[in-house]
Amino acid sequence: MNKIKHFLHAYGEWIKHILAPLGPWGMLAFAAVDGSFMGLPLDAIFVGYVYSDRSRFLLYVLLGSIGSALGSIVLYVIGYMGGEVLLRKRLSAERFEKIHESFDRHEFWALMFPAMLPPPAPFKIVVLAAAAFEMNFGHFLLAIFAGRFVRFLIEALLTLWFGPQIVTLAGSLFAHHFAAILAGVGVLLVVWLIWRRARRPSTDSAPSSGETPLTH
Repeated sequence: MNKIKHFLHAYGEWIKHILAPLGPWGMLAFAAVDGSFMGLPLDAIFVGYVYSDRSRFLLYVLLGSIGSALGSIVLYVIGYMGGEVLLRKRLSAERFEKIHESFDRHEFWALMFPAMLPPPAPFKIVVLAAAAFEMNFGHFLLAIFAGRFVRFLIEALLTLWFGPQIVTLAGSLFAHHFAAILAGVGVLLVVWLIWRRARRPSTDSAPSSGETPLTH
């Protein structure tokens, strides 16, 4: 626990000295850089902002989400221009086809869901894939914003309720049990999709437009 406190204190001091002149906009700048090409300890930085300025936690959620979406434009351009070649070099053929299929079926959710996940989820690979598969640019930005908004909002509420240490502990747990947690979330998602489909009204029982319903 002492190491966690020291870690958060070190980043808090760094933010205070380097980004203090930017005020809340420093969160936007950090998220944009992290979303583009340079991975940063964004969660620790975000928690530091929220914990030191609790009354404006929602502002930091918005700025972090917007910054991540804007920063990802760099990866979108790279992916759009030559992302498929890059992906085929870094991914196995099976993995490539699996990601391609997920975007063909549910492109918005295929991007929003990874945007919600903290490291070590391979988010930048998914962003490149979205661009390589020519995802609508507006939907691209909205999916990243929505995913990051959910992630940052959860982190902000956890910080306000339990303190900044809980976010770091949760992130460590996620990193060490990434595969198991991802599998569990995947099962829940499949169950939700099945439940949603089961609730749809059946079109088989409805009379067709050319049929006259029977009367008694």
